[in-house]
Amino acid sequence: MSDSALSTRPFQRVLVTGAAGFIGSSLVDRLLAEGCEVVGLDNFDPYYDPALKRRNVEQACQNPRFQLQEGDLLDRDLLATLFRGEPFDVIVHLAAKAGVRPSLVDPEGYIRTNVAGTLRLMDALRQASGGGELPRFVAASSSSVYGAQSVAPFAEDAETSRAVSPYAASKKAMEVMAHTYHHLYRLPVSLLRFFTVYGPRQRPEMAIARFLQLASHGKPIPMFGDGASARDYTYIADIVDGIHRAMGACQSFHIYNLGNSTPVRLDDLIAAVGEACGRQAQVQRLPDQPGDVPLTCADVSRAQTELCYAPQTTLVQGLKNYLSWSQTVEIST
Repeated sequence: MSDSALSTRPFQRVLVTGAAGFIGSSLVDRLLAEGCEVVGLDNFDPYYDPALKRRNVEQACQNPRFQLQEGDLLDRDLLATLFRGEPFDVIVHLAAKAGVRPSLVDPEGYIRTNVAGTLRLMDALRQASGGGELPRFVAASSSSVYGAQSVAPFAEDAETSRAVSPYAASKKAMEVMAHTYHHLYRLPVSLLRFFTVYGPRQRPEMAIARFLQLASHGKPIPMFGDGASARDYTYIADIVDGIHRAMGACQSFHIYNLGNSTPVRLDDLIAAVGEACGRQAQVQRLPDQPGDVPLTCADVSRAQTELCYAPQTTLVQGLKNYLSWSQTVEIST
């Protein structure tokens, strides 16, 4: 049976790790709207204000089909308890320490959470199965694994062993560990390499959120380097749709790029941000940042073929959507 035929496989009970985060909470809302029962795990890491994460799941927590479990992936007893009850159809693993620049300061923490945490999650799942069939395992990776690629767009079979940041290395190690569990225990795995996700609820220090906030207040936007670096910005609704499709199609072992396939130069992004705010953006020029890559660009042909993935949101529309949302909430940079 093909992956596309499997895209309609139902899921009724889902575990989402990182459920209070930007992507996790957006996925939780979609699953609840479709009638799924969802258990969300989040440790409310103070990397950014935990109050923002609690706001993300405030509405979900009012739904009787949602259970929020506060705790850490490294807590073996907690994980054993989660898998002791009614089985899950799918585990969507989104919990991670995120960000390239912070990983330069705390590489050990990134390995602990992103690699050891994923290992403990998969092992708790394996032990709870008692040798029986394992549920589908869909996990977030990152375009960072491609490193400083010179050939674009980036395809899933490209070289990924030359990480340029601890964050990227931790995501690549997570992918390798997931393949090991598929090989040894037949865990069905789909790994999703996200390309610069943005939109409502995104972390406040991320580029688009920060740039729009600064520009709307007439403050200068920091531009690292000469502005020629480019990112494949992908709107949150398109990412959630890709995750949803991967959940239904998950079998064997697959890696998918989820991006927009339209890189935007940094200087063009800053100009678009200014235009969205109705003013010309001021620019603060700064040196290149260590660990940053010059380009990300997704080849999404595999996801298009096997998942019928088709991103719909342009950067202009995505910026407008974020601005509309930001006017309803309090955001600080």
